[in-house]
Amino acid sequence: MFESLNPKDKKAVLGAIVPINKNAGDLIIKQGDEGDMFYILEKGALDCKKFINPSDTEETFLKEYQPGESFGELALLYNAPRAATITCKSETCELWALDRNTFNSIVKTAVQQKREKYDDFLEKVEILKCMERYERTKLADAFKEEWFEEGDFIIKQGDNDPNSSFYMIIEGECKATMVMQPGTPAQEVKQYVPGDYFGERSLLKDLPRAANIIAKSQVCVVSLDRHSFKRLMGPMEDILSRNEEEYKKFC
Repeated sequence: MFESLNPKDKKAVLGAIVPINKNAGDLIIKQGDEGDMFYILEKGALDCKKFINPSDTEETFLKEYQPGESFGELALLYNAPRAATITCKSETCELWALDRNTFNSIVKTAVQQKREKYDDFLEKVEILKCMERYERTKLADAFKEEWFEEGDFIIKQGDNDPNSSFYMIIEGECKATMVMQPGTPAQEVKQYVPGDYFGERSLLKDLPRAANIIAKSQVCVVSLDRHSFKRLMGPMEDILSRNEEEYKKFC
C-alpha cells in the first residue's frame, strides 16, 4: 500500500503513525462505526467477525489477522461505516495506527490510483475469479511492479532463493526454457502472455526453480514476495497447482 508513495510522503506517514497496544478481548474496530484509523498489526492475532444480515443474532467469523496484515482502509477510502468488528484474540496485540486525515491526504490518492490500475486486469485473470473483490484489492495493494527487457531472465532454473517471488504478466510475452540433461542446451517448453502467472511451484512446495523464464519482449510483471503470496494466495493452492502437470511433462 505504501510502495507508490514518494520518500517525502513516506516520511510524513512515519511521523504520523502511532503505536497501540491491546489485550485479549479488546475491541479495535466495531461494525457500523465511523472509521477514524487505519491499522497495521505487528504482533499478536486478531479476530474479524460481522453480522451478515440485519436479523442475525450472532456474528459470523470471517478471518484471523496475522502480523504484517493491515485493515481499516475501506472505511477511510470510501467514507463508509466499518464493515466488520475486529478484536484482539491473543494475550496481547501490538498495532500501528494512522489517523484519517493523514491517510486521506497522503495514502488515499496513491492507493486508489494503484487499485484502479490493476482492477480491470485482475478481474480478467482466470485463477482470481473465485476471489471476492475485496480480496483482489488486497492483492493489488501487495503487488510490486517490475519491468524486464527482451532477453532478461526473470527466473533462473535451479535458483533456490528464500526471497523468491510469484509473478503475473501485465504486458509483453515470456518463454520458459529447461535444461533436460546436464550439459545439454535449454529447450523452450512453454510461452506466457498477459494474464499468465509463474513462480508458484517453488513457493508452494519450497523447491528450486523448475525452469528459466525469459522475456521475449519488453515485459511488465507484478510480483508478490513469498510472505505475501502465502498469506494472500496460499488458500488457492489447489488452483495454482494445476500447472504441476505441465511441469511433469518435462521433468
